[in-house]
Amino acid sequence: MEQQPSPAAEPETTATPADRIKQAYLDYVLRKGKPPVSVYKLTQKLGLPEQEFYRYYANFAAIDRELWADFGREARSTAAKEPVWAQYGAREKLLGFYYTLLEVLKRNRSYALNSLHRSMPEFPGLTPRVLDDFRQDFEVFVGEILRDGRRTEEVASRPLVQDQYPRAFWQQALFVLGFFAKDDSIDFERTDAAVEKAVTLSFDLVGRNTLDSAVDFVRFLVRRK
Repeated sequence: MEQQPSPAAEPETTATPADRIKQAYLDYVLRKGKPPVSVYKLTQKLGLPEQEFYRYYANFAAIDRELWADFGREARSTAAKEPVWAQYGAREKLLGFYYTLLEVLKRNRSYALNSLHRSMPEFPGLTPRVLDDFRQDFEVFVGEILRDGRRTEEVASRPLVQDQYPRAFWQQALFVLGFFAKDDSIDFERTDAAVEKAVTLSFDLVGRNTLDSAVDFVRFLVRRK
């Protein structure tokens, strides 16, 4: 009997230098509680020339920003893979994103808290620099789901203010992250509850409400004149 050829082995995936640098940096921060003292020290441990680091990152802060952007991207892509995602309205999509993000952050809580603490702004309400890339992606994402919400009339059309909604929702995201950072409840149950209440309030505000009815009534009276 002729022997069947064995299936070809799948090629091993090799981490890129950028991935190796990012992982080595993350491991160092988790072990030491702070970034390495220099780029040279980190690349020496990896067996890479120092200039290889600068092909991918300007400094360690750039790695911090990319790691947070990675958290957001993982949360969005994972949430969007849920079978019911396409049937979700804007409110449910934002809730799904937040709950998935919290799962990502639970797995990376030590690093998340460390990096937030290192880049905490002097004044409350300002965005920590470490979240700059995360914020940009988040505001694009929120802008998209709010546009979908306007098409389905889940979100009221308010041309004078609606372009500012993504920035307002970013303040909500900062609230969620701050609440998570301080939450000491079992499995962060209080953060889950805070997310639900915050998202419910925000969509009550951007949805049609008494103010919209009053504006419509005033327009009706003006047109009659």
